[in-house]
Amino acid sequence: MDIIIIGAGPAGLTAALYALRANKKVLILESKTYGGQIINANHIENYPAILDISGVDFATNLYNQVINLGGEIIFEEVISISEDKKVTTTNNVYQARSIIIATGLERRKLGLPHEKELTGKGVSYCATCDGAFFRDKKVAVIGAGNTALDDALYLSDIANTVYLIYRGQDVRGSIRSLDKIKMKKNIQVLSNTIVTALNGTDKLSSIDIKTGNQTRTIDMDGVFILIGGIPNQSIYSHLINTDKDGYIEATDDVYTNISGIFVCGDVRKKELRQLVTATADGAIAATKAIKYLDEGC
Repeated sequence: MDIIIIGAGPAGLTAALYALRANKKVLILESKTYGGQIINANHIENYPAILDISGVDFATNLYNQVINLGGEIIFEEVISISEDKKVTTTNNVYQARSIIIATGLERRKLGLPHEKELTGKGVSYCATCDGAFFRDKKVAVIGAGNTALDDALYLSDIANTVYLIYRGQDVRGSIRSLDKIKMKKNIQVLSNTIVTALNGTDKLSSIDIKTGNQTRTIDMDGVFILIGGIPNQSIYSHLINTDKDGYIEATDDVYTNISGIFVCGDVRKKELRQLVTATADGAIAATKAIKYLDEGC
């Protein structure tokens, strides 16, 4: 096999698309279903040249492009990779000439009842993806890191009211961002506060919060849970260089520390994790892998 791609999200599928169009033999290995995190998006409105499409439809279109070009996707869980490009799954061992890691990440969850059912129905993990759907509405941002602070500021220009909720006394993110937040009249900061319940059936209607010994319910249109991500990295952590949070450290965007092993998408260390950057990563990783193979490596 010329290229094994681990992960069938937008980054991995785009990498497959580019590699197949270069007449490379490609195998995609995926443990769950194709599409990755994007299948949770009810609407995508920020992807170039597409006015509005669901995450499921976007992923299915990309999947069909790959299949129509002769791509092969096997739904098996990868448990390890080796420097000599062997990929071991729960069922088989595959040999590749090069590997592209596109395993993505899992958004860190609150772990509350109904969180999964309300995802895409008022509960989101990406403000820049879904913020526009809450124009002039009431939303909450949960988290105290830079992403949470920046997204609270971002949402304050869209939503009518923004609650910034975090469990500690102090934020972990930039003090300058917090100073900007304090100047925003439509942002309410709730420190030492936890969310104890997400309420609603067909969509989010309110949240329960606890500050000290005091509890209350707040009517709410949207909640953005921004408490970090968990890279899907256990299969390569013994081999590939990662940062302290588990994201792959890549040079020139897609090169790992092992020759012939490339990375793309949310699993790599980068500033912006969006659908458009995932597909761009996939195109770049495939192009670099193709060059690596064509040079006889």
